[in-house]
Amino acid sequence: MLGILRQKVGAGSPSAMILGQRICPATSAMRGFASSAKEMTVRDALNSALDEEMSADPKVFLMGEEVGEYQGAYKITKGLLDKYGPDRVRDTPITEAGFTGIGVGAAYYGLRPVIEFMTFNFSMQAIDHIINSAAKSNYMSAGQINVPIVFRGPNGAAAGVGAQHSQCYAAWYATCPGLKVLTPYSSEDARGLLKAAIRDPDPVVFLENEILYGESFPISAEVLDSSFCLPIGKAKIEREGKDVTITAFSKMVGYSLQAAEILAKEGISAEVINLRSIRPLDRKTINDSVRKTNRLVTVEEGFPQHGVGAEICASVVEDSFGYLDAPVERIAGADVPMPYAANLERLAVPQVEDIVRAAKRACYRASSLAASA
Repeated sequence: MLGILRQKVGAGSPSAMILGQRICPATSAMRGFASSAKEMTVRDALNSALDEEMSADPKVFLMGEEVGEYQGAYKITKGLLDKYGPDRVRDTPITEAGFTGIGVGAAYYGLRPVIEFMTFNFSMQAIDHIINSAAKSNYMSAGQINVPIVFRGPNGAAAGVGAQHSQCYAAWYATCPGLKVLTPYSSEDARGLLKAAIRDPDPVVFLENEILYGESFPISAEVLDSSFCLPIGKAKIEREGKDVTITAFSKMVGYSLQAAEILAKEGISAEVINLRSIRPLDRKTINDSVRKTNRLVTVEEGFPQHGVGAEICASVVEDSFGYLDAPVERIAGADVPMPYAANLERLAVPQVEDIVRAAKRACYRASSLAASA
């Protein structure tokens, strides 16, 4: 099983197939960064953020399966054992409940643990420590106990790892008061948000994506500065538009950007919002965009019921209902456990063409309603 999980699923994996049409991986889409900027992979962005925060604060330490001698199942912690030693880069047995509980206790004591799950599916073994200990202790102690801990690792669908290793936990953890939930997309997100998570006084669930680890993104000198940090709870408008708003996070941001390019060729201007933070959610940026475009498409890999998109829909209906010219379109994973067969797996997760069709429906419905008024 561990051998399967260590597969390096890169952006060069076979193109997605849906309804007989071949769709290129969305992460290859143009992203609007300056061509002269230096490039960095998401893997290296995470590694450099960990390195710099460990160097700046001796209370920061890493713990998890194979983070040390093996340098991380996905090489996120490469070189850190040699630099900081086994006291601060601690390999553990295969016991998520055990090392997560130790991490929470260390945070109670004033240290800043970064707990790595080889996949967030394994965090299910430790969910009591995350929810009942880390998330609730500050409230239950009347603010006397802070729990500065980060839970990080790959989240969501990878490729060919079946139902038990393919779940998206964004909505699961975002329901819990006391947690902050972050979902980086680009190298800038990875560096800035991980630094913010480590410095934060509260527990943070940091949901990465395995397929994005090897993706390179342009990155500026400002982002490479060791003091760089992104605000928690603030979304980023990756692409401005005027006809329809598309919200997405993690890998789905790339898919949404590629969809926006396809739509632009057909005369539809899509605004793409990279949520970055699921809890707290940047409701203002979302609602401001919808009030401009009058249409909304939400995109996520997770299950549709009680998902992130459902929360966004509720927020827009509560705050901006009068601005909507068409029903909200929700794109999510299929409401089934992830199939193992490759052809069924492709049909169970959102594809670029799904986003394109949803945006067109929103725009054409609005036109039809206006014509019939």
